[in-house]
Amino acid sequence: MGNFGDWQLGIYLDGLQGVRPDLPMSYAALAEAAEAAMSPELWSYVAGGAGDEHTQDANVAAFQRWGLVPRMLAGAAERDLSVELFGQRFETPLMLAPVGVIGICEEAGHGDLTTARAAAATGVPMVASTLMQDPMEDVAAALGDTPGWFQLYPPSDREVCESFVRRAEASGWQAIVVTLDTLTLGWRPRDLALGSFPQLKGLCLANYFSDPVFRSRLAVPPEEDLEAATGHWALTFGNPGLSWDDLAWLRSLTDLPLLLKGICSGEDVRRALDHGVDGIYCSNHGGRQANGGLPAIDCLPEVVEAAGDAPVVFDSGIRSGAEVVKALALGASAVGIGRPYAYGLAVGGQRGIEHVLRCLLAETDLIMAVDGYPDIASLRRDALRRVG
Repeated sequence: MGNFGDWQLGIYLDGLQGVRPDLPMSYAALAEAAEAAMSPELWSYVAGGAGDEHTQDANVAAFQRWGLVPRMLAGAAERDLSVELFGQRFETPLMLAPVGVIGICEEAGHGDLTTARAAAATGVPMVASTLMQDPMEDVAAALGDTPGWFQLYPPSDREVCESFVRRAEASGWQAIVVTLDTLTLGWRPRDLALGSFPQLKGLCLANYFSDPVFRSRLAVPPEEDLEAATGHWALTFGNPGLSWDDLAWLRSLTDLPLLLKGICSGEDVRRALDHGVDGIYCSNHGGRQANGGLPAIDCLPEVVEAAGDAPVVFDSGIRSGAEVVKALALGASAVGIGRPYAYGLAVGGQRGIEHVLRCLLAETDLIMAVDGYPDIASLRRDALRRVG
């Protein structure tokens, strides 16, 4: 198997024939193209963050405070970007992070299925959101043999929550990722200015509307009264009263690996592991939920130290291969990407997602080649220096 960076050679060879890429090669160009492709409401939801978006911007800027130390003559002609999580070997350190409106980021409205197919084509695992346009069973089937994890927004209705977990298990999802930083909706001025929240239109609620327990709560099926079904969803989606006392119950629902998403402090890591959690997902929701917080990458070292041997997945602020390398060097076991692949889907469908993944993997691989790091294990904390 060749190196991921070899992909760029084909682009240069095509250039000799006057053929240039028809998809953007940089994040800035990708975002510009996605804005042109999306409706104002969808662009606001995907691109926007909480408050004045300072934390969202800080997530990205904080990576610039770290620099990778070049190591010459390190024998990095071949690079191994594979990682191991819960006893399973993944070919790359990337994961497709959960995006709650990915289903409507393509015109056909089946973006969850398209993302799963892109994951299957590239071998990059998918962490699928509870908020899907197609039921989780169909999305899991589209993944084929590529691993997929199910991200759970725990509803306040425990029986619906349990039904989601049972369905995820039965349909082949390999881990449950419980998101804790969206138990209530954050303050998002962009969306407020447009009066727009996609789920209140009944979008991306296929897992609820297909769930027998959720449907049993309704006087009539969603097909007959979408407004009533959506209203009931809105009343049960938020669960701000969830506490550590509920974690034992969540743990009891499944034998699958259980990760908590939104953990950004060492103390919370230790409490989570004490409650039987298998892994940690360090994230601040890309700055979309709470403004005024710490950049997620600044929290990662403390989280990794507290996690010990437990795997730590990281997302928030990943825009290029450089951020992937730095997150791995700071101890992340795997790195999730969100907005980049959502933009890729909007611009180019499945091919757009695959293009974004190949760009990220190629740049990650080539940085490791140029700077002398032959594998993920060699990207340790001492590979980074603080930039003044």
